[in-house]
Amino acid sequence: MLQEKKSETDAERQKVILTRMVEELSREQPDLYYQSTSQIAQTIQARVAEGKTLNGDERKLMDGLTARDISVILSLH
Repeated sequence: MLQEKKSETDAERQKVILTRMVEELSREQPDLYYQSTSQIAQTIQARVAEGKTLNGDERKLMDGLTARDISVILSLH
């Protein structure tokens, strides 16, 4: 039960972080709206790997996500 709540919390935090990252990207790249979800997911995955926009906890939480995982989370938004 506790593990279930932790996973749910992690998923919610991932969604919040992804939303923030998409907002940052859209400010930097006005044409982001016209890119496919998979392209956006790959861009976000690269940013996570760079680790420049995330603190240590956020990076640890996001590090295990593949571009496909990110794409699915974004499409559920």
